[in-house]
Amino acid sequence: MFNQSIFIFNKGKSVKILPFVLSLLLVLLLGNPGFSYPVKSTELLWDTYGIPHIYGQDNEGAFYAFGWAQMHSHGNLLLRLYGQARGRAAGYWGEKYVASDKWVLTMGIPGRARAWYQAQSPDFRRYLDNFAAGINAYAQENPDAIDDGVKVVLPVTGEDVLAHLHRVLHFTFVVNPGMLAGMQKQESQAGSNGWAIAPSRSASGNAMLLANPHLPWSDLFLWYEAQITAPGIDAYGATLVGVPVLAIAFNNNLGWTHTVNTHDGWDIYKLQLTDKGYLFDGKVLPLQTQTLSLPVKQTDGSIKEQPLVIKSSVQGPVISEQGNTAIALRVVGLDQPGVLEQWWDMARAENLPQFEQALQRLQLPMFTVMYADRAGHIMHLFNGQVPVRSQGDFAYWEGIIPGDTSKTLWTKNHPYQDLPKVIDPPSGWLQNANDPPWTTTFPQAIKADDYPAYMAPRFMDFRAQRSARMLDEDQKISLAEMIAYKHSTRMELSDRILDDLIPAVRKYGNKLAQQAADVLETWDRQANADSRGAVLFAAWAEKLDFDHAFSQPWKETQPRTTPDGLAKPQEAVKLLEIAAKEVEQKYGSLAVNWGTVFRLQVGQQDLSGNGGDGYLGIFRVVNFAPKTEGSFQAVSGDSFVAAVEFSQPIKAMAIIGYGNATQPNSPHRSDQLQLFADKKLRPIWRTRQEINAHLTERKVFTIEGKK
Repeated sequence: MFNQSIFIFNKGKSVKILPFVLSLLLVLLLGNPGFSYPVKSTELLWDTYGIPHIYGQDNEGAFYAFGWAQMHSHGNLLLRLYGQARGRAAGYWGEKYVASDKWVLTMGIPGRARAWYQAQSPDFRRYLDNFAAGINAYAQENPDAIDDGVKVVLPVTGEDVLAHLHRVLHFTFVVNPGMLAGMQKQESQAGSNGWAIAPSRSASGNAMLLANPHLPWSDLFLWYEAQITAPGIDAYGATLVGVPVLAIAFNNNLGWTHTVNTHDGWDIYKLQLTDKGYLFDGKVLPLQTQTLSLPVKQTDGSIKEQPLVIKSSVQGPVISEQGNTAIALRVVGLDQPGVLEQWWDMARAENLPQFEQALQRLQLPMFTVMYADRAGHIMHLFNGQVPVRSQGDFAYWEGIIPGDTSKTLWTKNHPYQDLPKVIDPPSGWLQNANDPPWTTTFPQAIKADDYPAYMAPRFMDFRAQRSARMLDEDQKISLAEMIAYKHSTRMELSDRILDDLIPAVRKYGNKLAQQAADVLETWDRQANADSRGAVLFAAWAEKLDFDHAFSQPWKETQPRTTPDGLAKPQEAVKLLEIAAKEVEQKYGSLAVNWGTVFRLQVGQQDLSGNGGDGYLGIFRVVNFAPKTEGSFQAVSGDSFVAAVEFSQPIKAMAIIGYGNATQPNSPHRSDQLQLFADKKLRPIWRTRQEINAHLTERKVFTIEGKK
């Protein structure tokens, strides 16, 4: 058990604790006959950016402290997320959570989490229990720090941790419930960039890694940055709030990041219904039916029960019915409960063989792995649980699949050796910007023709082309240059198309279009805060039909230079005239600054923005949503960013633009936003000396050691 903690505050001054108090405490503990050896302790050190540095006397202590730390930084959010993962949020907080509860319960998340909990190894089950115990202890000791409305979720358990993980990974990333509204797969709101640079292309001769996920700046997508040190592990990185291990991390020997890969781990099946069930291989099978009671809190505080009927076929749960047809959903990985332990062991690995040994478990349902290490190895793995399918290409499985035959029902996944992978390519660099694995480097190191047609699609969008261009054009990249490239806001689309658009305007355009062309000719082709012309260009690009706008479509034989050319120059000029009129009416100028229109706002801070949508070919992705008339606010994109050089000692810098906390009154809700606006990273402090030099608070957890 963990005893009452000791706080030590250090606000830049030396702080003394009464020696007598500490001595008395030690005498009392050591004099207790239940102790067979001296008290051990786990430390939680907070730096000036609210990053927790955990020094666990054992793994249990590290998990306990990590649970405590997450509650300290994100307690209200964490409990709300766990309540949703239980499928009981509507009973806690009302009608607006009914859809969430129906989704969670129909997908069987709570019940599967209970089974997953029992399937954990005894050690890891204990770690989950300690993480939950740290959450509960924080809430008990700091009741005023947690909103009363979310305390109903307490106490949390190890099963809650797994339910949250399951909801996030399988039923938000692998399949997003929002995608199912039209029964057609759509582009995910999650994205990412990742780079691995070998010593041959590094100015220092050391391998380097760039981690750059793009996620919404709210809800279950928020990153939490931390350092976890315990026997056998010393890892630094980030994870999503509520997850008890680091999902992107590095240690003294190696590191990895994830990107959202072009992975298809779910399918929707069309069932032919009859009076007694549905058709399957010429037979009628009954739908498995279960009726649950869904509690919903009313405005007067009372609870009203709603019935929830859940139907399932051999493919999976039924998510809609209409007439004599139904749609069933099948998702990979529901029988793979070891994601957390795999991530934990990836962070404990000391070399590439050990790292691959963890990867080979294939517990993680999706995400590319981009890897680099001190020995100079780099790797790209198209990681995931990829179903073995009997037919069809990627596009076929993106549609609605016939559910009346076992020929379309996949039952097993490809093993590790079947997945696209490259280690140490001749190019010396690897990139992924959510493009398929075939374009990870040039000359191409992974051939699409060597894999099933359904493994991944074939394309390379403008952001990925920009990514590859920056790497390929610099023969020796320094850490500082990698960070500068990471923040590049240059629009690859503008480089590709302005040489066609401006001459077309000169030929066909009216007076306003000519003025617009003047602005575009002098524009720096970037989306920096002071870029003048970017707003106009983006407004024009938004009106383009990208599927038919180019005279030369994307070609697999020219993946980095196509599409190109305007298919219909006069139409393109007309669109520019429309865009120019709109921009002038809204902002009074065709050359309005990008940062005047696009803002970074967190808490009370409101700063000029930079970056933009990836479809424009911008590597520094920041997605904006309307805020007021003519003004937009950043809502997603660059979130946790880390740049690591495997030197001796390691050089590393990072940022979480929206801060490392969401609790009310926390100073860390927006304390990194100015750095974000300035396109800067902050140094990562990993050694005791560095942490102590930037220490704001120390917490010590004492642990009773017994035989």
